[in-house]
Amino acid sequence: MPPEITPILNEPALTVTNTETSLVIADIHLGIEWDLYRSGINLPSRIKDRLDRVLGYIQTCSPDRIVLPGDVKHNVPQISWQEKDEIPHFLETLAEHAHVDIFPGNHDGGIESLFSGQKDIKVHSVRGAVIDGVGYFHGHTWPAPELLAASHVITAHNHPTVRFTDAFGYSIVEPAWIRTKFNVETLKARFGNLDFENRRDWADPEVFIMPAFNELCGGVPFNESTQEDLLGPIFSSGGIELEDAEIYLLDGTRLGLLKNIRKLQHTRVRVRKEGRKRKNSGISGTSETSGK
Repeated sequence: MPPEITPILNEPALTVTNTETSLVIADIHLGIEWDLYRSGINLPSRIKDRLDRVLGYIQTCSPDRIVLPGDVKHNVPQISWQEKDEIPHFLETLAEHAHVDIFPGNHDGGIESLFSGQKDIKVHSVRGAVIDGVGYFHGHTWPAPELLAASHVITAHNHPTVRFTDAFGYSIVEPAWIRTKFNVETLKARFGNLDFENRRDWADPEVFIMPAFNELCGGVPFNESTQEDLLGPIFSSGGIELEDAEIYLLDGTRLGLLKNIRKLQHTRVRVRKEGRKRKNSGISGTSETSGK
């Protein structure tokens, strides 16, 4: 049987069930409060709340492993004092409950130095790997070729959201799940040595793009975005099918295909005044300027 992918209702996390159960959480961005402080926004650390949320997931689903597809930490290129203080405790607490797999994102440079080598924590290649039949990578690089032979691939990086705008121009932004496919023609151009007629090289996997766990990161409104707006080579090259992607809110509401959502009154792209720059949908401007 293929792996079962199950989002946790009303939460930016999911479980993968195959021969074992994995809890998957992406874009945690621990240490973002320090970056905000340097920008003039003073917020207390929320490490306790974030850890308590994850421990709640663990209590509910009893995972064999915890998979973190990138951007566990926030600050680049340096490691802040907040990260040095909080990330070891966060990761080592998770490792007391299950094996931890980290697929480094573009914010995770030097993360190996932030936890004990004696703990059950593994840092994988930035291009990802397959675990229990499912491929994982953060999304700021091309995936490793072996991910294309998995039945499912889970990625992150772009913090997907949907923006709803009323007739008066007021809007709200909701985090969203994206369920889609790779664009095989784009991948053929990139992975010329693979045989896309051979199941051992190409399984036409379903792709799940995860919302950010950290609500302070902001996000990309996919209903207002083209491939050129998205970050990471697999996204900006057209390697991810956008128009036929299915969009779901965290409460399980299926909004439908992205190409149809774009046509709706409250979710279509708004005409912007000339010279007006698009603003990030979160309170932090750092996530876009630093590459997510």
